[in-house]
Amino acid sequence: MEILTVRVYGLLVNESNEVLVSDEYIRGSYFTKFPGGGLEIGEGTRDCLKREFKEEMDLNVAIGDHLYTTDFYQPSAFRPNQQILSIYYFARALEPIKAPIRKKAFAFDAQQLAAYAEKGETETFRFIKWEEFSGETVTLPIDKIVANMVRRMDKQDIRRRTQLNF
Repeated sequence: MEILTVRVYGLLVNESNEVLVSDEYIRGSYFTKFPGGGLEIGEGTRDCLKREFKEEMDLNVAIGDHLYTTDFYQPSAFRPNQQILSIYYFARALEPIKAPIRKKAFAFDAQQLAAYAEKGETETFRFIKWEEFSGETVTLPIDKIVANMVRRMDKQDIRRRTQLNF
């Protein structure tokens, strides 16, 4: 093992009982995952998640309770010599979402496809109805565990931990 990569993700549930996901096209592969990204040197995990929401969605969020930290070995999907450690928190939007929200998975517009041509990656966002959300709706192994764990949680507990009223 050469490198340990720390990733931080947020579970954001809106007032309509929908879960925010990121649909990403990276190096020719499609992924549906929780919003978030990589921890940078000198950054705390909560600050990382706030930065990622701001960078990816231009959205200010409050970070709620800790949800889950990876407790098993997970190699990187892109670099087999790297281990991934993922940390999940509940998140709450502090303002209306300005980023385009898609109705369908991987509904990239021309600007996003141009970004893919230049960088080899692009993303878009959508909400999944609570009743349709599960480990089957996300791609990454750790996200699947978290999604199934969240689905088993009591809605009152989720409301308390995210400070949402649904």
